[in-house]
Amino acid sequence: MGLIYALLAYLSWGLVVPVHFRLLDGVSPPAILAHRVIWSALFVTALIVILRKRLVNPFPLRWRHALLIASALAIAVNWLLYLVAVSSGHMLDASLGYFINPLVNVALGALVLGERLRPVQMLAVGIALLGVAIAVAMAGRLPLLSLGLAMSFALYGLLRKLVAVDAMIGFYAETLLLLPIALSYALLASDAVPADGWHLGLLLLTGVTTALPLIWFAAAAQRLSLATLGLMQYLAPTGIMLLGILLYGEIPTPDRVVLFALIWIALVLYAGDSLLTARRTRAAMRGSTAETRGA
Repeated sequence: MGLIYALLAYLSWGLVVPVHFRLLDGVSPPAILAHRVIWSALFVTALIVILRKRLVNPFPLRWRHALLIASALAIAVNWLLYLVAVSSGHMLDASLGYFINPLVNVALGALVLGERLRPVQMLAVGIALLGVAIAVAMAGRLPLLSLGLAMSFALYGLLRKLVAVDAMIGFYAETLLLLPIALSYALLASDAVPADGWHLGLLLLTGVTTALPLIWFAAAAQRLSLATLGLMQYLAPTGIMLLGILLYGEIPTPDRVVLFALIWIALVLYAGDSLLTARRTRAAMRGSTAETRGA
């Protein structure tokens, strides 16, 4: 079931969610974000009532739980940038951002948490930085949208790691923290409520397409190794990239082609190193178990 949950999560993020938001053409990204927060909060409230016996209660609250304020802001920025990318026809930039994200995670782990980088990981991060530098030299500008997506989601992941709270409870807390802002926008902004029922129905569904993939992801994380989950995460940006090129007719510019190529080389190195390390760890654990039984 772990593989099924992971496939449901990543294929939703890579295929269903971008098409859903692209269908909301004409609704501004801030308005979509406001609805996404409101309906996600209601949807997750219902789920928590149903699943309350299976959730890990975070109480009593600790000082570290205050970091959920920062993680809520980080995911709100990430969602807004993603909506801007999709609605403005820059799905390739969104895809690139989520391809870069794992390498930013590795760099943040080293800089903030003091995690030691293996040589291949250092090489992968270096190749990614080289790709960004070459793309900037070719285009004369930073790929700000892609970098913003990668860094905001990496920061979100780091904050959630530091908070260490149940995935659904943490997401629920974040939506509740963002809810007053979302409700204020929905009540005051002239573009918050579309005139036609089609767009209103699509906005109501944003709660489902936001919360369900996160819940499937949490279920997969409990059943799969981190190495397997880490490799499967590339399904989502691959799906976004294919949609952008095949369905929406986006054409990658030369600087993006070079950047994609170098990011892919970095990811292949990173993924191969992760698999090799996971195999060595399992082999060492089996060897240790065998020695214990022999003793």
